[in-house]
Amino acid sequence: MTTLRPFTCNDMFRFNKVNLDPLTETYCLSFYMQYLAHWPEYFQVAESPTGEIMGYIMGKAEGQGESWHGHVTALTVSPDYRRLGLAATLMSFLEDVSEKKRCYFVDLFVRVSNKVAIDMYTKLGYIVYRTVLEYYVGDPDEDAYDMRKACSRDVHRKSVIPLEHPVRPEEVD
Repeated sequence: MTTLRPFTCNDMFRFNKVNLDPLTETYCLSFYMQYLAHWPEYFQVAESPTGEIMGYIMGKAEGQGESWHGHVTALTVSPDYRRLGLAATLMSFLEDVSEKKRCYFVDLFVRVSNKVAIDMYTKLGYIVYRTVLEYYVGDPDEDAYDMRKACSRDVHRKSVIPLEHPVRPEEVD
């Protein structure tokens, strides 16, 4: 049975296997610590009965007014535990936290080449809100989709009306 529990500092010494996926953004330890200190309610681990980290989600709440939203900073599941619904469970958890915080929507960024993730997010109710040009640094740089899902506070679903033109990273609010 999988257990969802809050991420702890000790998990940073145990989650390397999960982070080995080339599509998983890996950050420095201070970045994880910042999220753990500021938004601990958004940082969860899926743990196996044997104590192995199966995956995790990390996010935050940000914005002002009708731009107040939950943001998925990282979602990853170990290759050994994929296709079991863990990503959907973790996303549902983050969406529930965002609802409790009275957010208008939840958003995330995903590489345009990551078709598996895009399909999964679409099945979870997310739409492509806009394209962010050269969001991911590399050789070559890669565009991202800013995907969104409205929360119940956004009664008129204004937050998920797609933009017709792409934006640059410095234009992302």
